[in-house]
Amino acid sequence: MNGTFRRCRSAWLGLAAACLLAACASAPPRLEYAVPNQPEAATGLNAKPGWTTARFAVAAANPLATDAGYQVLKAGGSAVDAAVAVQMVLALVEPQSSGLGGGAFLLHWDGRRVQAYDGRETAPAAADETLFLRPDGQPMAFHEAVVGGRSVGVPGAVRMLELAHRQHGRLPWSELFRPAITLAEQGFPMSPRLHSLLANDRFLRDDPVARAYFYGPDGQPWPVGHRLQNPEMAAVLRLIATQGSRALHEGPVAAAIVAKVQGHAKNPGTLSTTDLARYQAKEREPLCHGWTARGRSLRLCGMPPPSSGALAIGQILGLLAHTPAAEIPLEAGLPSADWLHLYTEAARLAFADRAQYVADPDFVAPPAGTWSSLLAPAYLAERAKLIGVAPDAPSMKLARPGHPGRLQTSLAPMPEQVEHGTSHISIVDAEGHALAMTTTIEDAFGSRQMVTTQPARSGGFLLNNELTDFSFTPRDASGTPIANRVQPGKRPRSSMSPTLVFDAATGELLMSAGSPGGALIIHYTVKTLYGSLQWDLSPQKAIDLPNFGSLNGPTLLEEKRFPAATVEALRRRGAEVREMPMTSGLQALMRRPGGGWLGGADPRREGVVLGD
Repeated sequence: MNGTFRRCRSAWLGLAAACLLAACASAPPRLEYAVPNQPEAATGLNAKPGWTTARFAVAAANPLATDAGYQVLKAGGSAVDAAVAVQMVLALVEPQSSGLGGGAFLLHWDGRRVQAYDGRETAPAAADETLFLRPDGQPMAFHEAVVGGRSVGVPGAVRMLELAHRQHGRLPWSELFRPAITLAEQGFPMSPRLHSLLANDRFLRDDPVARAYFYGPDGQPWPVGHRLQNPEMAAVLRLIATQGSRALHEGPVAAAIVAKVQGHAKNPGTLSTTDLARYQAKEREPLCHGWTARGRSLRLCGMPPPSSGALAIGQILGLLAHTPAAEIPLEAGLPSADWLHLYTEAARLAFADRAQYVADPDFVAPPAGTWSSLLAPAYLAERAKLIGVAPDAPSMKLARPGHPGRLQTSLAPMPEQVEHGTSHISIVDAEGHALAMTTTIEDAFGSRQMVTTQPARSGGFLLNNELTDFSFTPRDASGTPIANRVQPGKRPRSSMSPTLVFDAATGELLMSAGSPGGALIIHYTVKTLYGSLQWDLSPQKAIDLPNFGSLNGPTLLEEKRFPAATVEALRRRGAEVREMPMTSGLQALMRRPGGGWLGGADPRREGVVLGD
């Protein structure tokens, strides 16, 4: 452990000793949570030092959440145990990004196999493809659809974590809620980032429960450092701790969720208690593919559909392998215009396929009968011929989807649409078991609906707006259905990209990584993988690189991070270049050649890494 948290070490020595005594007595490990001293807080772009640990590590988006996971690992807990504790604290201290009312994808490595857990939200049984159409047949504006009950899908994160914990937990489920319950009851300081997001949000104040919790009598958010106490969430967490996910999906909490969704005055939804009770987390086959970086054969594993992340990452890296990209070094520590041209062309091709094909596999068949058809070497080699590699080759600007295999699709491509939200967690435990988990409520503060079971009690938890990840337009102009349209019980397509990287020859785990950021999650994750594994940077240096990408349209560059000459060189190739804020929230852990782990956390957010 190092950095800001070194001063907390003495507080944890007693815990370490207790754990050693318990181990000697062959008693099961037990978590004795202690609230840490003043955790680091950050806002804006704040340099992070990078971290080195010897045995285990946890990287998460908020210092209090990271610390909860650290204390669980210190007490002998597993990576999944730590993830449960981290997620529950994030639900409290980072409510804009994830929580009890959202969903998640989790990849887990137990030393033998990779498992993919799908806790993605589902559409209610009463929802249909016209959900986001106005009476005149035109799609709603984004926030017109988001705010209220209409956009709320059946949450799945808690039930998914419960499934993973049943298989890989070492500490009792109930103990893992102790950090979040303690912080909810005792309070935690308002962070600069949460304060800024609350001040700038136009809709959250309209919800009376959220307004009473987050804002003062003057309608302004409580000041930075103000101690937020959430007794309502503490009560709900106690129920889940003792009763499991059933406490969220049935009974009074479920009834409160449904009342909130269906009772919205202007934009009610159809979510029912039956939808909540019937929700099932799923274990899916992970999507793994090969990639060679610096002459080393690697195996990258990610989530299959309904996530588009692993497919798009695999396509981008596979397409780049057919170009001179690997031969182009960084220029003054930054990606060059020539490399960015190749990257964004590959991204356009990948996102064209994503729009055409990717949706919930329980509703939509993959092209050529398998999702791996989109990663087939022959297919990518043919698609890569569309990338101009000459020094003055023009940008294609807009790519068309390809045709993997002989089977032609009968579905239409989805128009580009806004995506937001999420948080990422990477963990390696003392046994070498690891996970990458990305968790979300979609837009910042989700649907802006805060649930409470007792209105007299302060606080509550926010509900997702995940249904807006479906296509608002269900069919194209000719009436052909879009793969990612709304259907009852369906899971919306996601860009979440939790990723585990292995040495293909030895099977050794090398890296866990991921990020929030909507559709740009894919680019943020590729940047970190490429920077660490191809450009030989530390995880922290790779995360620190400026962000970039394309969603099959303009070339997107993080504002004020690239030289004017780079921007102009891309424009000379005919690309429309937009410089904009690109607020990733990357977390990454990477195996050190001599043993132990290197950790990195995004300077654009509040995350840190802890471990021993």
